[in-house]
Amino acid sequence: MILVTGVSGGLGGLILRGLSGEDDLEVVGGTRSGDGVNARRIDFDDPASLAGGFRDVDVLVFVSAGYAEDDVVLARHGAVVDAAEAAGVRHVVYTSLAGSGDLMTIALPHRWTEARLAAASFEVTVLRNGLYTEVPVGLAAAAAASAGETGVFAAPFGGGSVSVVAKEDLADVAVRVAAESGRDLAAGRRSRHAGRTYELEGVEAVGGQDIAEVLSDVLDRPVGYQPVSLSTMREVLAGSGLEPYQITHTLSLFSNLGAGYLQAHRTDLADLLPSTPRPVRNQIARAVMSAAGAS
Repeated sequence: MILVTGVSGGLGGLILRGLSGEDDLEVVGGTRSGDGVNARRIDFDDPASLAGGFRDVDVLVFVSAGYAEDDVVLARHGAVVDAAEAAGVRHVVYTSLAGSGDLMTIALPHRWTEARLAAASFEVTVLRNGLYTEVPVGLAAAAAASAGETGVFAAPFGGGSVSVVAKEDLADVAVRVAAESGRDLAAGRRSRHAGRTYELEGVEAVGGQDIAEVLSDVLDRPVGYQPVSLSTMREVLAGSGLEPYQITHTLSLFSNLGAGYLQAHRTDLADLLPSTPRPVRNQIARAVMSAAGAS
């Protein structure tokens, strides 16, 4: 049996959907409020729910817990590893953070979890996911209205670019790795992906000027890129209603981007996908068109 955690979220839901299309595999999803029929109850904040939730699971697709303070994430992830060992899970596929993100504040829980998994009794595959395309897409969509009026796209990118990847591409890789691991175990052999760490960085990097060019094309008027400072961005975020740790992580992302640390040096993405990676600019353009239409 393959179990996917966090299936009410974007990535987990895509992975479950993809695996559910594999007729020869038994697949189940897990959510915080699982009803035991449509999904098992897998609540990282309630370790007692994990023991029964992981029962009879051979391959666990462990979708990371997402934004929270570091101590909360470490407690959640530690509980998952402990419960998976106790339940006899044979192989864990973990969605981590790409190597280009090592200097970001969100990296620490991921690297801690990778080390904790490596010390566990089961086989492990680490999927080091690149940053989602939603980062530039969200900024472009949010800027569409004002850029149409002012001709300016203002963002804290500095002169840097960020390698991004479609969430759907990352889900496709996770589906392949989990499905092949499940079949290998069913055939009585070690998974071909056991002990592997895959860097799933995006194959395209985009910067402020790239987004401005997409805005120009979609809005049919010249749009230029204007860098803004981290201090200015901090003031904007302070009034956004975000939690303090979310502001810290967001500023860390832009700081790394501006310093030029978020461009990929290598990636295993194309080797693991069934087709070419989804074009980033197309996704940005669709988001801008949708935002412009809504306004």
